[in-house]
Amino acid sequence: MEKMLFIYNPHAGKSAIKNRLSDIIELFVGSGYEVTIYSTREKKDATNIVKEKGEAYDYIVCSGGDGTLNEVVDGLMALEKRPLCGYMPAGTVNDFASSLKIPKSIMAAAKNVIEGRPFAYDIGSLNARHFNYVAAFGAFTAVAYETPQSFKNVFGKLAYFMDGAMRIPNLESYQVRVRYEGGVIEGRFILGMITNSNSVAGLKGLTGKDVKLNDGLFEVVLVKQPNNAIELQAIINGLLMREHDDIHIYSFRAGNIELLCEEEIAWTIDGEYGGSYKEAVIENHREAVSFIRPEVTAISNV
Repeated sequence: MEKMLFIYNPHAGKSAIKNRLSDIIELFVGSGYEVTIYSTREKKDATNIVKEKGEAYDYIVCSGGDGTLNEVVDGLMALEKRPLCGYMPAGTVNDFASSLKIPKSIMAAAKNVIEGRPFAYDIGSLNARHFNYVAAFGAFTAVAYETPQSFKNVFGKLAYFMDGAMRIPNLESYQVRVRYEGGVIEGRFILGMITNSNSVAGLKGLTGKDVKLNDGLFEVVLVKQPNNAIELQAIINGLLMREHDDIHIYSFRAGNIELLCEEEIAWTIDGEYGGSYKEAVIENHREAVSFIRPEVTAISNV
């Protein structure tokens, strides 16, 4: 009998999992798994339990938001033998699940754990921290971890845009030197995103087209400081329209990136605060973790 560690965040999203927990466990047990259940209580709980006990299981399944999944993956990356990972999204936006076409319905996602297929997915690291789909700095990036959970629960994706809009008059820029395989870029930037995803903040295609999730490369977007409101509007339009040929937007793919800044920059990792650094070394760990997703034939981006 295969062993499964089921980790869930009881506070993610609108706490909907509490009402379906019995159904989920019955599904897993009825499908022949020996299930151990673990409920997180504070930050890093998921990371610690995976590091401590992960290698004893065939599957690690988690339910929560992108932050909960980030903690699980951070634990998996510390293991030599990494179990398959199943994910049941229960957060506000769930960008990661969107990229892998994992169902939004919690019971449909649970069935995907049973019926889906493994997919080896690229994992990123920012200095000592791992990330699943995005590491970002600058404009709007603090919204994800500074917006109260209660506000997100009520307004969903709109909470991010409402909070972000209120920050526009206070946009900061940072003098950054960026080194990557293709050369060096230097300038003042209001936003930087290093992603492995088809969706960021609920917006599909924000970092470009033809994104591959297992090619060893990140999609990188750097937005230069605008000189006035008209240029800022052009930048926003370019991002929303997925057109990165604006003179203020750099867009490229890279496996390893180093960013050097004159001051400490606060980073967001998978929607959570990721630390503040003057130097950020970002690496792509190709196909480092295998996730369970729907049949490959149903997904066109890989």
